[in-house]
Amino acid sequence: MKASPPAILVAGYLGLITAGTLLLKLEIATNKAIGWLDALFTATSAVTVTGLVVLDTGTDFSLFGQIIIALLIQSGGLGFMTFSILTAMNLGKRIGIKHQLLALEALNQTSMNKIWEVAVAVIYFAFVIEAVGLILLTVLWSTDYGWVKALYEAFFYTVSAFNNAGFALSADSLTRYVDNIPVNLVVSGLFITGGLGFVVLLDLWQIRGWKKLQIYSKAMIGGTLMINLVSWLMVWLFERHNPATIGNFHLSSQLIASWFQAVTPRTAGFNALPIESLSDSTTLLTLLLMFVGGGSLSTASGIKLGTFIVIFMAIYAFLGRRDEVTLMQRSISQNIVMKAFAITLISIVLVFIGTLLLSVSEQAPLVDVLFEVVSALGTVGLSRGLTGELSVTGQWIIMILMFVGRLGPLTFVYVIATPRPRRINYPSLDIQVG
Repeated sequence: MKASPPAILVAGYLGLITAGTLLLKLEIATNKAIGWLDALFTATSAVTVTGLVVLDTGTDFSLFGQIIIALLIQSGGLGFMTFSILTAMNLGKRIGIKHQLLALEALNQTSMNKIWEVAVAVIYFAFVIEAVGLILLTVLWSTDYGWVKALYEAFFYTVSAFNNAGFALSADSLTRYVDNIPVNLVVSGLFITGGLGFVVLLDLWQIRGWKKLQIYSKAMIGGTLMINLVSWLMVWLFERHNPATIGNFHLSSQLIASWFQAVTPRTAGFNALPIESLSDSTTLLTLLLMFVGGGSLSTASGIKLGTFIVIFMAIYAFLGRRDEVTLMQRSISQNIVMKAFAITLISIVLVFIGTLLLSVSEQAPLVDVLFEVVSALGTVGLSRGLTGELSVTGQWIIMILMFVGRLGPLTFVYVIATPRPRRINYPSLDIQVG
């Protein structure tokens, strides 16, 4: 029986996680003895670019271990298929139908026409943008750390930020830079760019004009801008009187801290404010942002912003009694609408199941459990402090959620579902709903 493209993707990510686990378990990788489960959890979190940790990356892992984590993040963020495709190109090999399907699945494309172009763009944009981030952060941190340490810190945080991983070399993430405007802007710029998606970046590079951009690129850029600005305003309004977060800050510090906290939940995982001290309103908003995530073919996860936009337009069309779902004077096919609703419903079911299981295995407040589950499934990495207290069962639940979240819930279902083509068309049925 031949494996399907999604199944091969699963095997590829499992291979990366296994290799990462073995490397992180080496004595040279840690500053203290760690168990196999801790190594597996860290490798899974790195490959799935989540950032949830049961160990302190900066103190428990050696320089070698930290570099391994960074490489796992880069491999998981860009996707092993991209490297495979480029390798095949360099060897001058033509890929067959089976591998074409795998490439389409990995790069979330529907046609092979631009598959090579997108694959090259993934690597090109990744390293160019990371190089810019590396230089900027090195300069910003050189006065605090010296050039050598600043270069290494910049390397790790650039890889982690662009790939939306959220791994940090400090236990408090980026809270020490809560009011540092340049650092906040550079780091947030890295993970917002990584979360846009490489198709959008390629479109911007080739077109360089708003009118000629693809509809998808316009929707992603406009949607990202809108959701970030609205979230920024809401976080500031919710937290401006909270003394445990930004209530005692000056206005400029409040605004930059609110900005970072508003944009990081869309799978970045860094935090400049203590997550457990956020107000209930901000926590609820953060849950929504983690669930939505970033763009398709990006380093971000979640149900994806494009999915959210399609669902919103479908609801808008239904309320307006329209026969077609449209976006920017273009009709969205029924298949895309059904896929968007399927992804969202599957994700909601997974959140419910994960929350139910984790609430049984852990003695923790429900809000902390729900937050942990959504963060894991959205591969965000934010936590209200539960990750380090997880039981063995709890760690396995979170690892499974991180893995499924990185693959995408629909891809995961494709793996376990057996296609059964139907050759009979049935009469239509009117059934009462709502």
